[in-house]
Amino acid sequence: MGVGVSNWRLAQTVSRLGQLGVVSGTALDQLLIRRLADGDRLGESFGNMRRAFDAFPFQQMARRIWQEYFVAGGRAPDAPYPATAMHQLNDSRKIVELCIVSNFVEVFLAREGHENPVGINFLEKVQTVHLPSIYGAMLAGVGYVLMGAGIPLHIPGVLDAFAAHQPARYKLTVTGAAPEMDTWMRFDPADYAEGPLPELMRPRFLAIVSSNTLASTMLKRASGRVDGFVIETPTAGGHNAPPRGKLQLTESGEPVYGERDHVNIAQLRELGVPFWLAGGYASGEKLREALEQGAAGIQVGTAFEFAEESGLRGDLKQALLEQARTGTAEVFTDPLASPTGFPFKVAYLEGTSSDTGVYDARPRLCNLGFLREAYVAPGGTIAYRCAAEPVKSYLAKGGSLEDTVGRKCLCNALLANVGYAQILADGSREPALVTAGDDLGIVSQFLASNESSYGAAEVIDALLEKVNA
Repeated sequence: MGVGVSNWRLAQTVSRLGQLGVVSGTALDQLLIRRLADGDRLGESFGNMRRAFDAFPFQQMARRIWQEYFVAGGRAPDAPYPATAMHQLNDSRKIVELCIVSNFVEVFLAREGHENPVGINFLEKVQTVHLPSIYGAMLAGVGYVLMGAGIPLHIPGVLDAFAAHQPARYKLTVTGAAPEMDTWMRFDPADYAEGPLPELMRPRFLAIVSSNTLASTMLKRASGRVDGFVIETPTAGGHNAPPRGKLQLTESGEPVYGERDHVNIAQLRELGVPFWLAGGYASGEKLREALEQGAAGIQVGTAFEFAEESGLRGDLKQALLEQARTGTAEVFTDPLASPTGFPFKVAYLEGTSSDTGVYDARPRLCNLGFLREAYVAPGGTIAYRCAAEPVKSYLAKGGSLEDTVGRKCLCNALLANVGYAQILADGSREPALVTAGDDLGIVSQFLASNESSYGAAEVIDALLEKVNA
């Protein structure tokens, strides 16, 4: 769902109801400092971040972050949010601490008030934050770690190491790096402890995959135990795996997926590990179908995205719910939007960057950098570039002009989606860009007659009704 849509409130609700609530782990450091800059306020509720900070096991670290970023009463409406350095192979201690605390906060709040497990979902391509983010989530007792948008072979070993408070490392993908080049990121929990380290549970690891080959590869080559798979079809929202083979586009410009892009469920069952099906499964009939095929369950994304508890901005939520109700919702699998080169699903909505006029009017810039590509610069150093940054800058870093066409700044847009749009130098705000699955058009099924919203409980009840009948 992107940044902050599957937030602690949504995950807490889903887990309280006996399902697995999962928070998004993407850009939680930026989300945290913007919440603090707004005075730790969520609607009419105050003090949620403060509660989590008070529970953090390393209080000196928590105090440093709180004192730097909290604004009592909230920043002025026209004041920009604080800026931080972009992540890189060797982050400063300040940036690492922010990652640790922000992931702890989100998981702590999602777990508050119940005993059921909570998960966290990371994008493999956002590699530079993995180690401190996972450690922070584990400090809060996260029960599951999910990861897709890449091949997360190293993650199981990281979980094993952190559960024992041992150092861990993760290999950063660097374009042009020679085999002997050291591109490992390292994290030692002892470097950040402020006393005895708390006992940690090793979370279960679920790899998000889109092919039988990748599932088999994870089981054979991963650095530790893989506890299951989430099988995402090309209809799921957010980043989609590219089609296998030569890229072909439909007349409207969407990638064409063929037989090679479908998972063989019978072969998947033979692997002997639990799996969940995702992408177009948000109905009682599809849930029953998944269970009959041997799945442990389904992953629900779009239906929860538009629930009351999600972090999606209210105006965006209502506009797209109305489209769903009237049958006018449009979701486009954009092969160009993401700087990663992966197809990215976009819901069309005027006033967002799905509107060509809005996209053209926004100045190209890269100031958050989560989707930057690491590469070897002249002289042998590691540098970073983003296909959505200013074209001249990207070309000067060895990028190709072709790769800049149609690219959008997802980092800023996804924060704008959840009400934390950065204010630009000219006083304008970063535009939103909503991602959703192909089943956006059917989410109105969860709306009761004459109602304009629905909660996560209504989604769960509707999905389980036919299974329990």
